[in-house]
Amino acid sequence: MQIIKREYYLEKLRNLRDKQIIKILTGVRRCGKSTLLQMFIDEIKSQGVNEDEIISINLEDYENISLRNPDTLHRYISSMLSKDKMTYIFIDEIQHVERYADVIDSLFIKPNTDIYVTGSNAYMLSSEIATLLSGRYVEIKVTPLSFKEYASACNDHTSLQDIYIDYVSYGSFPYIVNLRDNKTVISDYIEGIYNTIVMKDVIQRGHFNDSVTLESVIKFVADNIGNIFSTKKVADTLSSYGRKTDVKTVEKYLKALTESFIIYKVPRYNIKGRQLLKTLEKYYLVDVALRKYLLGTKTTDVGHILENVVYLELLRRHKQVYIGKVDTLEIDFIATDENQITYYQVSASVRDENTLKRELAPLKAIKDSYPKFLLTLDDDPEEDYEGIKKLNAVKWLSGS
Repeated sequence: MQIIKREYYLEKLRNLRDKQIIKILTGVRRCGKSTLLQMFIDEIKSQGVNEDEIISINLEDYENISLRNPDTLHRYISSMLSKDKMTYIFIDEIQHVERYADVIDSLFIKPNTDIYVTGSNAYMLSSEIATLLSGRYVEIKVTPLSFKEYASACNDHTSLQDIYIDYVSYGSFPYIVNLRDNKTVISDYIEGIYNTIVMKDVIQRGHFNDSVTLESVIKFVADNIGNIFSTKKVADTLSSYGRKTDVKTVEKYLKALTESFIIYKVPRYNIKGRQLLKTLEKYYLVDVALRKYLLGTKTTDVGHILENVVYLELLRRHKQVYIGKVDTLEIDFIATDENQITYYQVSASVRDENTLKRELAPLKAIKDSYPKFLLTLDDDPEEDYEGIKKLNAVKWLSGS
């Protein structure tokens, strides 16, 4: 099986090693969190850390089902701690443990502990838990493979453009790279991931009993990635199809889907007013192959698929990502870091002059001097329009 070394996340773990802070890795199921922890364990072993200094527990493993009890888990780990050496504690899928924050907090205050946990549901970082662990943890948001990571596994001299087509067609969940030569089973694999997420992290956790309406909401989101979103419109649309639904139900389902990391909610930001807007956000999928699975081949919206891929990449590269508004114009993305803002427009092609003007207009309306980019699939030379750089999106995604 091919394992992709995820250097971006490993570097984050290296920088936090032995620091007095809890490392919480969050992300959708099968995005590679467990493998990432194992990579890090192997790395610290190679640097001289002994087996008896490492406690590694996978709570998805049935052999460890008794450890889902918080008291049992705490006693088990406490009994294995070293008094005079650092003990590295790795707990995979911590959301299976009730009151897990109490367990982690108790272990954290013991001397010589370095704690790493993963979870597949954002509920584990709800306000109540975040308050208990306030100032004691850092969240590392793990997504499926970036395009650059995916391309690194394609060592058969396939062109970047062809790799991109595979990437958006078959998905970015890490195990997919092992199925590239057997693509007939990829859809079955994606279906298995989808069903696991929906059943375990959405329906069971949310105690929902109307799975048909839930799936209708998911399909609506998939069919409208990159579009301004209105929960009333969703409710009205589903009701018109015979599935009578109200706004509160749609909001409840969207919250559960967001907490399971299957979709991402992106708020709007008014650039001139310098404030977040409370309505008309956008949603994107954690992996665009889920869109193909949910909707079939009836839609091949190249532009919005590219927009979804770019959004996920910006999540990896920047601290916060918003969609933007300047007067009546829309900015696809505003990416922010501590002292930097970057603006992005995304379009499948701007070879048509009217399309180019339309895509440049929002960026030209922004009067500050922060970097501005127009990303397209056009395989043309880079260009500069009054400080706005037009780049090939596939090359940008690959880091070249």
